[in-house]
Amino acid sequence: MRIGPFQLKNNLIVAPMAGVTDRPFRQLCKQMGAGMAVSEMVASNSLLWGSEKTRRRANHDGEVEPISVQIAGADPQMLAEAARYNVDEGAQIIDINMGCPAKKVCNVMAGSALLKDEPLVARILESVVNAVDVPVTLKIRTGWDRNNRNAVKVAKIAEASGVQALAIHGRTRACGFSGDAEYDTIAEVKSRLAIPVIANGDIDTPERVKDVLERTRADAVMIGRAAQGRPWMFREISHYLATGERLPPPEVAEIHRVLVNHLNDLYGFYGEYTGVRVARKHISWYTKGLAGSAAFRHGMNQLQTAAEQLAAVNAFFAELAERGRRLQYIEELAA
Repeated sequence: MRIGPFQLKNNLIVAPMAGVTDRPFRQLCKQMGAGMAVSEMVASNSLLWGSEKTRRRANHDGEVEPISVQIAGADPQMLAEAARYNVDEGAQIIDINMGCPAKKVCNVMAGSALLKDEPLVARILESVVNAVDVPVTLKIRTGWDRNNRNAVKVAKIAEASGVQALAIHGRTRACGFSGDAEYDTIAEVKSRLAIPVIANGDIDTPERVKDVLERTRADAVMIGRAAQGRPWMFREISHYLATGERLPPPEVAEIHRVLVNHLNDLYGFYGEYTGVRVARKHISWYTKGLAGSAAFRHGMNQLQTAAEQLAAVNAFFAELAERGRRLQYIEELAA
């Protein structure tokens, strides 16, 4: 998979997710085998560039290349300015959001709402492509609703505008995240384009990755919600695609180690107050399905400091390890 001058190490890409794909999460997924990770959405409104949140989202210190930053908005000139700003801050690929279904984004005619206005799509893409000397990519949905699927038209506009790769979430804006992903639509778009196409939607297992790549002939897959609390899934997918065999799931000790390292990165990146609050959802995702995790997650939301969070996480995993040792001892006695 190649985007402009960047040869990715594989065809597994982390989807941009608001409030999730910050620098610590992107770095972790890359360490675990992702070929690229796209940043959470950055607003094109220049009035926001001085905010702490925007400055943090433009912080790529030590990030593994290529650095892909997603921008969002509805005004071609503002998006061009946002693209230049982020390139100056270290972005090596600019991704344009025309796929977000959130009402607060669509209500200002950004995200997937732009799919309703194909001439505006063309103006935006041409403006951004002409504004920067780095590759520009685009993320879309299959259309506005089931009666207005125009992914092929938008994809052809993107290619003609100089966009160098296209990601498609296989649902319309109206579908949100419900229903099944439309892989047939992604396959049709792929058959009409020369630029790389990235398939997105409902991709949550190594087997599904293989199936989607075969069904759509896409050049890569983009994985979002399935990677939350499971960053090791990228190495699992890589192994499966190479060998046809599943890696065993990570041991509890590794989950503990990965989680603690992730928490420390969050505290360092956000500072303690915000880091503790951002960490809560990650702790919930990492521990989902582990014995006793429901009560643990409930108590976690009451903790206010990094020290309290880390102590609770360490105690929870110590109890899991002790429970495992007790079970093993009982099994040995029974044998």
